[in-house]
Amino acid sequence: QVQPVESGGGLVQAGGSLRLSCAASGSVLHINAMEWYRQAPGKQRELVARITSSGSTNYADSVKGRFTISRDNAANTVYLQMNSLKPEDTAVYYCNADRGFYGNFWGQGTQVTVSS
Repeated sequence: QVQPVESGGGLVQAGGSLRLSCAASGSVLHINAMEWYRQAPGKQRELVARITSSGSTNYADSVKGRFTISRDNAANTVYLQMNSLKPEDTAVYYCNADRGFYGNFWGQGTQVTVSS
């Protein structure tokens, strides 16, 4: 079992920045990748950014150039730096630990609200 815990959400004006954190505890070995997803009201959950165990990153087209995913291996923590935020970035952001065969482990989510 892996227990991801997100933090750092909040209310920010358009154009502002936030940094989300995801601290993973438990069986952190064999994590293939850490991912950030988001879900806006009435919409499906979507992948925002992903970082693999080797450090490769992927981003949704809608956030490329604005969001940056990074990690601190020693602290078992993944970050999502979000700049130039837009109202359409408003959503609950979830952290997922992808352990492949051993399953996916989701955090409880953190709300991000961007006002216009």
